[in-house]
Amino acid sequence: MEIITSPAQMQGRCLVARRAGQSIALVPTMGYLHAGHASLLREGRRRGNLLALSIFVNPTQFGPAEDLDRYPRDLQRDLAIARETGVDLVWTPTPAEIYPAGYATYVNVEGLTEVLCGASRPGHFRGVTTVVCKLFNVVQPDVALFGEKDFQQLAVIRRMTQDLNLPVEIVGMPIVREPDGLAMSSRNVYLSAAQRAQAQVLSQALARARQLAGQGVRDVGTLLANLRSMIESQPEARIDYLTISHQATLQEQTTVDGDSVLLLAVFFGKTRLIDNGLLLC
Repeated sequence: MEIITSPAQMQGRCLVARRAGQSIALVPTMGYLHAGHASLLREGRRRGNLLALSIFVNPTQFGPAEDLDRYPRDLQRDLAIARETGVDLVWTPTPAEIYPAGYATYVNVEGLTEVLCGASRPGHFRGVTTVVCKLFNVVQPDVALFGEKDFQQLAVIRRMTQDLNLPVEIVGMPIVREPDGLAMSSRNVYLSAAQRAQAQVLSQALARARQLAGQGVRDVGTLLANLRSMIESQPEARIDYLTISHQATLQEQTTVDGDSVLLLAVFFGKTRLIDNGLLLC
């Protein structure tokens, strides 16, 4: 396994692989890897002759009052998981290497980025699309893998890739959950024991929504009222958003159908967690 910091060196190494006829799979991450990331890496190992992992805490996707400085980092732990999952190249650039002095170019996807997390975190998706586009330009992967937990992010990256004619297959991978149902996230480490116990309500709310939809409840207002009451029963839960939207357009719906996805973001103390799931599946 090679560990590379320089974008130029990473670009050169991937160019050699492509000239040798190797396909490249890329898993972009911000590090502090967990079993969810490992599932992406294992699938990437299956899909590419060369498996590349990027580890970069991207400053442009954090707002001024967000957790950039305290975002969890553990490179040695990440490298151990990378070795276990068969990674060939680990790229760990610095912010100065990605955004050198005078940097002034950004990628912006309109529409999909103006709702949900985009409304709550202005500028977030501009940072995401810019850095992912840069990663794609350096690595030029055949396939890139992302987790479905970040449902909106995945939709935005797919739109960017399509609109910019980037020759990359975007693969979404299922959410990996803890035994109690909580979606795995690097930010789960922020939760106190009490908050961690309360956060189980997110997957419970998803299960309840699917149960009600399966029983024939199709009115979105009725469903959301039920879920809101359920989540707000937890002392430290504060809802950022709770919606049922069309899975492709992310536009809010009034009636549940086969394209309906429940999307939610909830604070437990200062920690903001997201989750989602299709309702009729």
